[in-house]
Amino acid sequence: MRKITLCLLFLGAMNAVSAQKINLGKAAGIVSKGAKALTFTNEDAVKLSKESVDWMDKNNPVAGPKDPYTVRLNRLFGKHKSQDGLALNYKVYKVKDINAFACADGSVRVFSSLMDIMTDDEILAVIGHEIGHVKNQDTKDAIKSAYLKAAALDAASSASGTVAALNDSQIGQMANAFLDASHSKKQESEADTYSYDFMKANKYNVVGAYTAFKKLALLSEGSTQTGFQKMFNSHPDSEKRAQAIKKRAEKDGLWKDPGTVSIPKTKLTK
Repeated sequence: MRKITLCLLFLGAMNAVSAQKINLGKAAGIVSKGAKALTFTNEDAVKLSKESVDWMDKNNPVAGPKDPYTVRLNRLFGKHKSQDGLALNYKVYKVKDINAFACADGSVRVFSSLMDIMTDDEILAVIGHEIGHVKNQDTKDAIKSAYLKAAALDAASSASGTVAALNDSQIGQMANAFLDASHSKKQESEADTYSYDFMKANKYNVVGAYTAFKKLALLSEGSTQTGFQKMFNSHPDSEKRAQAIKKRAEKDGLWKDPGTVSIPKTKLTK
């Protein structure tokens, strides 16, 4: 038996051109009515986050220490072992989904296909956004919701008020529930603000946050309803978020016109 929860995802699942799709386990049953009374603490969120990342690390291809993806991520974020009181650890999943997430325990996971299309400044902005979700405690309710949908606790377990262990099938159910979840516009806006402030405080190019959202807007175009687009249907529009960042950068005297933003045709991680 394992206990696990999936952590906040930034970009959503989307097919790319290489590697394999992330392993989220198998589907499972539904949550019992009695489980809704479960008491869920910040400590539970941290513990389950750690167990979730351990499971995902074991069930997905992780870039090795000398892999170009790992080398690049360490170059970008090596000095940020701690951010705003949160101890951080980083790894890259070599999968075709375009994604990144950060967890309550400080684990940050970046997907290789995201690194293929994002510049250094854009990756910094994306991870800053994810750390913002953790620091703003957006993870707690999202983790609890996904856990309850997956746990299928019986009356006795839920009455005890404790977090029960999950089997592999329930792990997959929770992962899928998390992929279908969305954050409020307020939560996304606050995470965007955190990311901008993180970039500004560390003297990174804040325009990277703007161009990252411009790329998200480009990725979400088209008539086919992908998993990526489904997630962002309930999120603030990427183009509007990009413009909000531009407006603030102009006010701060930090705006530098990046020109036309496009999706790279060749991988940016060499």
